[in-house]
Amino acid sequence: MSYLTKIAASRRSLLLFAVSAVCLRLGNNIVDAKQAKAPPKPHNLLSPDAALKRLMEGNDRYVQGASRGDDFKRERPVLVDGQNPYAAVLSCADSRVAPELVFGTGLGDLFVCRLAGNFANDDTLASMEYAVAVLNTPLILVLGHDHCGAIDAAIKSLQDDKPPPGHISSLVAALAPAVQASRQQTGDTFAEATRQNVIDNVNKLKSAGPILNAAVEQNRLKVVGGLYRLATGRVDLVS
Repeated sequence: MSYLTKIAASRRSLLLFAVSAVCLRLGNNIVDAKQAKAPPKPHNLLSPDAALKRLMEGNDRYVQGASRGDDFKRERPVLVDGQNPYAAVLSCADSRVAPELVFGTGLGDLFVCRLAGNFANDDTLASMEYAVAVLNTPLILVLGHDHCGAIDAAIKSLQDDKPPPGHISSLVAALAPAVQASRQQTGDTFAEATRQNVIDNVNKLKSAGPILNAAVEQNRLKVVGGLYRLATGRVDLVS
């Protein structure tokens, strides 16, 4: 083999080695990227219907007083770098209604927004959009409950034509449509207003563009409503 031939062969070998090294690095980067994007809780990757089924099964356990026996010490490290909750809940801030307990869930399972009266304002809409668009959450539940103080305050304020003090008036304004609609229905105004408020906010979330309504139309998201019964712990779906 001539001197020039040897040089050419060496160059070819060096080039092949360099290409192999680049391919190896790229392959490792792809593997690393896949690992980095792997969800911390793979069993939370559910369809909207499966997510709703799992949520209601958790409520059944709660009603029966059965404990999940969560190992929070094990769950905390897994969730440090990410989350993939299987459901988002818009619930009342009432201290008697704790979604994580009501549905028997662990850490990282529910993405929860709580405010008195469980209604969707700009902040809660943005939070739900984040859950769906970024965290790929397949289910949103609007959770009302009986004996809701915010609904009661709205009913009394509208009946007496007297605004409540401070910023509570903003709650009354948000809940007023449900209270007014309940007056057109037969039955208990309090119960009807509570139910109507859940239905109104389910419809608001379903139709909110550009993120939530598109996810609903593409069957990537289900939005439902429920009523929590304080006496029994049972959640009844209403829409």
